[in-house]
Amino acid sequence: MTEPSVEEPRAEEPPAREPVFNLPAIVIAFIAACVAVHLLRAFALSQDQDLSLLLRFAFWPIRYSGGYDLDVYAFVSPVSYSLLHGSAVHLGVNMIWLAAFGSPLAARIGAVRFVLFWIATTLGAVALHYALYSQSAVPLVGASGAISGMMGAAARFAFRIDRSRGKGAFSGRILSIPEVLRTRQTVTFLAVWMVVNVVAGLGFGTPGMESQIAWEAHIGGFLIGFLGLRLFDRPSRGYDA
Repeated sequence: MTEPSVEEPRAEEPPAREPVFNLPAIVIAFIAACVAVHLLRAFALSQDQDLSLLLRFAFWPIRYSGGYDLDVYAFVSPVSYSLLHGSAVHLGVNMIWLAAFGSPLAARIGAVRFVLFWIATTLGAVALHYALYSQSAVPLVGASGAISGMMGAAARFAFRIDRSRGKGAFSGRILSIPEVLRTRQTVTFLAVWMVVNVVAGLGFGTPGMESQIAWEAHIGGFLIGFLGLRLFDRPSRGYDA
């Protein structure tokens, strides 16, 4: 009589570890670009070379107000300024917010739409800034306009994030503006965001910031992200309400 075979117990496989920085590739690419540009300016360029770079790639409102020839850089700088930053603190703060708000948005809409969203919000930021300061000879730099647009997009989802597929993505349908304004968490965020931007714009900025914060540009980017999000969202996939 044969004895029944007994299955040897198998050692349990350790659970897969979550990566420390679980960011979409396109967000990592933008962070890497901003950091690389800043390191180049800080350690590789002379003062004159850095000024030459700023003259070409920062946004100078007065360049577009007459009296100056519009070269190729005049058509590049309304977007390229977003990859330049005024200080290491400016860069660090923006990259933290980019990781926080850009990651769920990129996971939701995909890399190509994310790039288009970045361009649109960057242009929205610079357009409002120019409308208010068309004669200014002070350059505008920083990714804050695009990041503010991502915050506007987050508000349209009421900050709902689905983490079931690994990378957290904004989930559900895009809320209507009346629905957003009925959501206490979102209204509180919008109020705090506006107050912080106005206070910072009046000169009470982040310690270490070397120049005044262009809070009006933040509003321009925010409005494009908040009002224009549907243009960048993927086709409906049966999102839950």
